[in-house]
Amino acid sequence: MKQIPETENPLVLRTDFSNQAAWERICAIIQKPVVDDVEYAGLTKDQLLELIPKDYSHSFIVVIDQAATSLPDYPLLIVDLYERSGREFRAVPSQIQSIENNLSIANMDFEEFAESVDESGVFRGFPKS
Repeated sequence: MKQIPETENPLVLRTDFSNQAAWERICAIIQKPVVDDVEYAGLTKDQLLELIPKDYSHSFIVVIDQAATSLPDYPLLIVDLYERSGREFRAVPSQIQSIENNLSIANMDFEEFAESVDESGVFRGFPKS
């Protein structure tokens, strides 16, 4: 299997191809370029980590996996590639832009998002003050 490509912006990777309608809804919400290559179908987190180049410039990756395409709120998998490589949490698609913006400029840490998931383990945004 080929390495994960280097991209200008943090990557969104599709690994589940079983639900085209859910895939299209997710893409409409996140409005990001996504690696849509069937070669990555069924990729596990451990396999994904092995395919990340050593000099990969992003600290996380977003994965559209089977859970994301099969659950009603499309909880995408966010995988930490930095200090705690492999740490993960899920987030609804509407929060991906905020996560990307804050992690990319180191305005917030991965832990701040991971520790703010709800009882179902999904980040849905920070509570309004």
